[in-house]
Amino acid sequence: MRSPLPAPTLRSGLILAVAATAALTVSACAGKAERPRLAYEERPVEALYNTGYQRLERKRWRDAVDYFQEVERQHPYSEWARRAILMQIYAYYQNGSYPEAIAAADRFIQLFPGNPSAPYAFYMKAVCNFEQIVDVGRDQGYAQAALGGLRDVVRRYPGTSFATDARVKIDMVNDQLAGKEMNVGRYYQRAHQPLAAINRYKSVIDNEDFQRTSHAPEALYRLVEVYVSLGLKEEATRNAAVLGHNYPGSAWYAEAYALLSENGAQPGVAPEGKRESWLRRIIPG
Repeated sequence: MRSPLPAPTLRSGLILAVAATAALTVSACAGKAERPRLAYEERPVEALYNTGYQRLERKRWRDAVDYFQEVERQHPYSEWARRAILMQIYAYYQNGSYPEAIAAADRFIQLFPGNPSAPYAFYMKAVCNFEQIVDVGRDQGYAQAALGGLRDVVRRYPGTSFATDARVKIDMVNDQLAGKEMNVGRYYQRAHQPLAAINRYKSVIDNEDFQRTSHAPEALYRLVEVYVSLGLKEEATRNAAVLGHNYPGSAWYAEAYALLSENGAQPGVAPEGKRESWLRRIIPG
């Protein structure tokens, strides 16, 4: 067998690392349109695999996947078949065919759950969902699926480089999901539904994972805003104090402090930061 292909640029360095470690040549994938399969012709497994590899070198992703699938079809119980499934995972990923990549990863996990390359399959499932995350104004199903998959990688393989990268992505997904809660909360606040807005903002503050995101200071500030609008100065002051304690230099605290001062209340600690602009008070949307 030929030596592995020098790694192309990947969307994740870890994907590259695993491909190299497993001595697998990276491949690419079939598109979503129906295509005729290769005519069956019995050939040595090395020839099939290396032909797929050659198509890969030329970035002919669909053709490459055809050959790796043929390896699996003609030699289903061989070591080559195991490698070919891994190649298909990466190939589909490279082509942006995420559902197919996930299906191939599931097949590998089902067939080879204890294989050293299983962490790669689990990780790729999570990454495929991660890369389909959409903006906070839309359904966050992919974000939820990515979060579950990434946590699974950390739980199963805590000492691996996959887990290291997964932890970073988990923080990013949590920021995305917290952003979704904020987006909905602002919608309710604009629609003059303060109780619904409060519930959404509190979901950011009360969730330990969301507390570490970039949205936590704004969530506290928006609670101050809503409570002030309801005439609940004690609740507003309490949330402003929490904001000032945890984010004393935040512009959001400076805004909360000024807002309370204008309404005859004031948290005990003066802000370290400065108000950026009256525009900060405008609810985006």
